[in-house]
Amino acid sequence: MTAELVRGQNHPLDRTRVEVRIAAGGPVVAGVTLGDEQGRLSGVEAVAHPGAPRRTGIEVPRQAAAEHRIAVDLDALPDAVHRVSVLLALPTGIGTLTTFGATAAPSVTVTGLDGAPLAGYTITGLGPESAVVALELYRRQGAWKVRAVGQGYADGLPAMLRDQGLPQAAELAAEIEEAVRQGHARAVPAPAPVTAGRSEQPGGGARAGAGPTAPPATERSDSGTTPATDGPAGVTDPAASGTGAGRDAATDPAAKPGPAAKAAPAAGSAAKSKAAPTPGRPVDYRHPERRSTPAPTAPEPAAGSTVPAAAPDSAPDGPPTPVAGDAAGWSMEERLYNQVWGMFEDLARSVAAYRSASDFAESRLEQELDRVLADPRNRLGTAADAARAAARDKHATLLTQARAALDRDLAQLTAESAVVEPALPPAFARWDNPVWHGHHAPQERPMALRLGDLHLPEVLDLRIPMLVRLPLERGLWIDSGPDSFLRGGADPEREYGRRELGSALIDGPPDEAALRRLAMDTAVAIAARLLAVHPAGDFTVQVIDPGGTAAPALAPLLQTGALPAAPPPGAKGVAAVLEGLIRRVDLVQMAVRSRAADALPPDLDIAEQLLIVHDFPHGFDDRALTQLRYLADEGPGVGVHLMLVADRAQAREYGPVLDPLWRSLLRITPVPDAHLADPWVGHAWTYEPPLVPRGSEVLRQVLGRVAAARRAARPADEHPPKRP
Repeated sequence: MTAELVRGQNHPLDRTRVEVRIAAGGPVVAGVTLGDEQGRLSGVEAVAHPGAPRRTGIEVPRQAAAEHRIAVDLDALPDAVHRVSVLLALPTGIGTLTTFGATAAPSVTVTGLDGAPLAGYTITGLGPESAVVALELYRRQGAWKVRAVGQGYADGLPAMLRDQGLPQAAELAAEIEEAVRQGHARAVPAPAPVTAGRSEQPGGGARAGAGPTAPPATERSDSGTTPATDGPAGVTDPAASGTGAGRDAATDPAAKPGPAAKAAPAAGSAAKSKAAPTPGRPVDYRHPERRSTPAPTAPEPAAGSTVPAAAPDSAPDGPPTPVAGDAAGWSMEERLYNQVWGMFEDLARSVAAYRSASDFAESRLEQELDRVLADPRNRLGTAADAARAAARDKHATLLTQARAALDRDLAQLTAESAVVEPALPPAFARWDNPVWHGHHAPQERPMALRLGDLHLPEVLDLRIPMLVRLPLERGLWIDSGPDSFLRGGADPEREYGRRELGSALIDGPPDEAALRRLAMDTAVAIAARLLAVHPAGDFTVQVIDPGGTAAPALAPLLQTGALPAAPPPGAKGVAAVLEGLIRRVDLVQMAVRSRAADALPPDLDIAEQLLIVHDFPHGFDDRALTQLRYLADEGPGVGVHLMLVADRAQAREYGPVLDPLWRSLLRITPVPDAHLADPWVGHAWTYEPPLVPRGSEVLRQVLGRVAAARRAARPADEHPPKRP
């Protein structure tokens, strides 16, 4: 049974090999300090951080992410270590968060190696703090315990390290920030080809285009597995495998690159084999659950014929021709859904392999340069220059080969995306897809809905559809706060472009008013998708807008009749809408439990409901807040879904009371923002909302067809049909 701790509470641990799992509302940096009985640190070597992720008995992640796993072996710690403190800090220039108070409260869970939770702690009450000591594992009379700490620091990582008695706190904090920044932005361009005479150029010239310096080679940062000391497990050289992979996919399933490495696996399936790949042959990294279309074979020429055989469409060893629906599934919709998820996973693993190979190249370069400088006889003279030049040339070669492998994977995924995108049904398609022009009300609900696009910095032009299953299992929070757009080097023209807001046209990042309008436009676009992909009359939308400021964004819904009437204003309007929905939730729950669907009142609309709450918490009193939390918890189970358009900073006065509400919602943003992580590697993906292209009338056309289909399916003198 999991022990839910509060600040200051402790709990005994019944084992010494554990994992510390972290979940936050945005990218955070995770680290560990090893202190003595008073919690003091012996030096920088007592801190495990992204720049030095491995200490004796400890392994921490190398990148900032919303979720982390830290591996801890308490028996392996030195005898002088009595306190193991888990630290969280917000990275600079990555994501949008600057304080923990601007997002959902982070949670930390101590689990066994099998994932069984032992103790958990949700760090509530944080405000302007940007660093926090989450919890500590401490030794008392030979036994280990866990204590919930929750000590925050408004001055960030340097203040937290300084408070633990580290004199070099500022320098170490800067080193950690640099390591995280390099790990986040490894969009390493291919270096120039190595040419004769490169080693004679000043500085070697081989680092041109090279990635930033990184610590030694890595394995999966959140797995707790033992890392390789000289290179990736099973692969002695990332370039030799032809994939640029810095880890062995046969032993680590999180390290499988994308579909472009299409050679035969060694000794059976590479995904199941525990042996190292056959020397000289690349590992087959194809997705184990995706079918590949074999290259057509050329027919044999007739006997005695002088006509040569036709060449196949693709080389036998080359990638297969992409085909839409090339995945398992009972229907084309399910096959396309699985194919999109396969592309998502392939891209995540391909970029992970490239980043790992880049890390390995950097680590190898540092080791070889250190080896040269270690011998005083080789520090000067032509021998030292030649050794440095050779190391840099080898480094450039490794990066070139790793980038070539990534480009090969990206080319295959780009070709597959070009085939899949036009074949997507309306629920999966972008607004600019021609499929919307022939849209009509479906007969049944689709299995998923597109909520936007995702991409990585290594390949800005390849977008992966973000598909979520229907019915929605959790509500949505569209963050309208000023901290929701990208910072730190984002290209405004590329990320935002020129956007039309009503009759106005803005350039670059929007101001607060424009951001609120964009947030409501995003809500309307998602609501329109939900209305369009459900059968006529099976989905309705209600809006809470106490101040009436959402009227311009709601115009398409109101003018087409998709929204029957404007939302009632003021606190009375808030209370009326909430009470009606709570009545529906309670009645449907009772009918389901009693198996008495026929007993529902005839005036009860049992269609699925989407409640859009604009400008939250304006117009909400304590009773309304309690009702909203009830709808967020109980509504999805009976078809009532919540979409909150809000700036969390405006609700800060409620403190931790609303933390469960924020945690229950999926946060998306009205402008591109890197705050979502994939479930395989943990990359920070940039999310782009599903806004309608500028000047397009497709939204009004689709909503007009939705309203017409609803009128045709339900005449004015009929009540909604009763369905359990």
